[in-house]
Amino acid sequence: MKTLKKTAIALCIQSALISQLSFAQEQDTTSSERSLEKITVTAQKRTQSIQDVPISIATLNGERFESIFSGGEDIIALAVRVPGLYAETSNGRVAPRFYIRGLGNSDFDLAASQPVSIVMDDVVKENVILKSFPLFDVSQVEVIRGPQGTLFGRNTTAGIVKFDSVKPSEDFDAYMKLGVGNLGTLNFEGAVGGGLTDNLAGRFSVLSQNRSDWIDNAYTGENDAMGGFDEKAWRGQLLFSPNDDFSALLNVHGRELDGTASIFRANVFTKGSNDLNENFDRDVLYYDGDIDGNGADNNPQEYSNYGASLKLEFGLENMTLTSITAYEQAEGYSLGDIDGGVVLNEPADINGDGTEETTYPGNIAFSAVTQDKLDDLEQLTQEIRLASDTDDALGWQLGAFYYDASFNVTSIDGFYGATTVFHENTTWAVFGQTSYQVNDKLEVIGGLRYTYDEKSLMVGEQNVDGFALVIGAASIQEYDDINVDDGQVSWELSANYKLDSNTSLFARLANGFRAQTIQGRDVAFESSPSVAEAETINSIELGIKKDLLEDTLRINAATFYYEIDDMQLSAIGGGANTTALINADKGVGYGFEIDVEYLVTDYLTLTAGYSYNHTEIQDSDLTILPCGANADFAFTGNCTVFDPRPDGYAASIDGNAFPQAPETIFNFTARYATPIGDDGELFVFTDWAFQGETSLFLYDSVEFTSDSNYEGGLRIGYENFQNNYTIALFGRNITDEENVKGAIDFNNLSGIMNQPRIFGIEAKISFY
Repeated sequence: MKTLKKTAIALCIQSALISQLSFAQEQDTTSSERSLEKITVTAQKRTQSIQDVPISIATLNGERFESIFSGGEDIIALAVRVPGLYAETSNGRVAPRFYIRGLGNSDFDLAASQPVSIVMDDVVKENVILKSFPLFDVSQVEVIRGPQGTLFGRNTTAGIVKFDSVKPSEDFDAYMKLGVGNLGTLNFEGAVGGGLTDNLAGRFSVLSQNRSDWIDNAYTGENDAMGGFDEKAWRGQLLFSPNDDFSALLNVHGRELDGTASIFRANVFTKGSNDLNENFDRDVLYYDGDIDGNGADNNPQEYSNYGASLKLEFGLENMTLTSITAYEQAEGYSLGDIDGGVVLNEPADINGDGTEETTYPGNIAFSAVTQDKLDDLEQLTQEIRLASDTDDALGWQLGAFYYDASFNVTSIDGFYGATTVFHENTTWAVFGQTSYQVNDKLEVIGGLRYTYDEKSLMVGEQNVDGFALVIGAASIQEYDDINVDDGQVSWELSANYKLDSNTSLFARLANGFRAQTIQGRDVAFESSPSVAEAETINSIELGIKKDLLEDTLRINAATFYYEIDDMQLSAIGGGANTTALINADKGVGYGFEIDVEYLVTDYLTLTAGYSYNHTEIQDSDLTILPCGANADFAFTGNCTVFDPRPDGYAASIDGNAFPQAPETIFNFTARYATPIGDDGELFVFTDWAFQGETSLFLYDSVEFTSDSNYEGGLRIGYENFQNNYTIALFGRNITDEENVKGAIDFNNLSGIMNQPRIFGIEAKISFY
């Protein structure tokens, strides 16, 4: 049935495309003056039309981007808004985990390595906390699919999500945007920029996102105990450009977050089903999580992050020299009542129904509460590039990259006590890429990069009698320091062929690697750190990019296949309650993406995207402990596992899909406007995103597989062009869908849910 369903979907899409192409050929194209906006991207570190780049790329900007974040959403809101792109988290508004074409890392630890690289204003954000910097005053988002290890950062085996903020210019412009919604939602965003002197321009941007606590803790009797947040962020930029041959751009930014970490909901599934049961109440929880003995802590979260970058560009004879120096600092903590319920020493009527319980809701094996603290995170990056600047057929760029980071993570729980692990990571690379315009139709591109990566981990205090300690309630143990290093070459070869002025065909072969990774999380549970060997990926993609109907219809499509050798995986939770790194012999992924944009009339614009993504772990000997506690606890196997159990308990994961890898993604938007007078319009904008079958863990089970998740958004408003203001009613998750985004499997059948319905009113005014 699954195969028939996939075939039917593919045939429907193919039929729709053929019909649209046939329709395009039949149209009278002499009367329309409308056309789609030309999109430029910097996926190859030079400005190009998206239609000329031999890479599968999708972009977000303007109203499509702003609508997604109108309710105060964080960066996770980008999930499923672009074909092939997914994101999730179990750490609240920090530590997002991104996936492209199914490839990502489900590890929740603050030291986790991710194969999707986040690049903000030309600076790679490696640590998961840095990846969560709030999005505001953004000019464009580029989702660059497939390995990008030749030109960008490090560990980019899956792809890149690249954010570019609005830059300073000599022309004055400013805007203010205010949104008010339910649940005490209050959002403000603004920016002002322009020339300061003849050679100096500046821009200052701010963001404030607020939501009141709205979830009750019925165990303590506290109403509106958690669920809110107070997020503040700012960015200041100065652009100095004394002449055409030199510019210096200084970017200084910061954020402060005080809010609620992820909400864990105990036993919201019934064994044998992935449907939410009667234990789920979006507005009510029973939490007893307590680290310091002062009562339930209600999952608090606090983080701060400050950074700066300096981009220098020198115009030389037929060349451009670029230097980007950046520094980031962050610290903070999150606390979570991981079991999602209440565990008592003596029976009591916890929920007030006359029945005495020792745990609620449902059976909870043991109390689990954890606090993770990130201290002294420092990241320094330096990139230097020299690129040709001519109209010659041959173009080239050479560069070097340096990365150095250090931080420590302290994990505290109510059972083992506190442990601290110290991480250090140094990377350097040299790279080059060349392009050659063979003729008017064909361009070929080749790239090469050598990367050296070194990591170390030390456990415990740095100066306790000269050796490392694990300080826990149960014991004190000694561990040796761990040091790993590796150096590998990455490469790519691609070609772009202009079939005609409106059609490009492209092919791309790419190789990349993700360096060895150290995971120290299990030290907190008196287990040794784990190490994953480096993984390498080989990818091939073929695509077409076509503009039709006098540039009113754009269809970009790509198909891909990749293989990963020694694939790094994270075994999370399960019967052993671990966060351990493992390597699979191989991982395979294949599928396709389609992006469509259609300016139907001057007043109606449609966009749509679809991706199919098959992923498969290939390792006949690899097993993990699935849901349930280990042999020390009375309950085992609290979920329904489909995988073979060769030893009666451990599950074979050979042939399983990658975790958190949606098999299908579909999204679409529609905007209709009608003129109001000579200087305004009334508009309706809606956006919808659908997520297909997704396995939450490495093993395959009924309870921890989500399917048919979707969310929709709506904006209805008035825009005045004469006075540059907009006022609109907005709604996010307008049907109030209750979608499972993650789970906890080692203790009970807990779930992590999406955000509730948010609706309100938003006003924006711009000045020029």
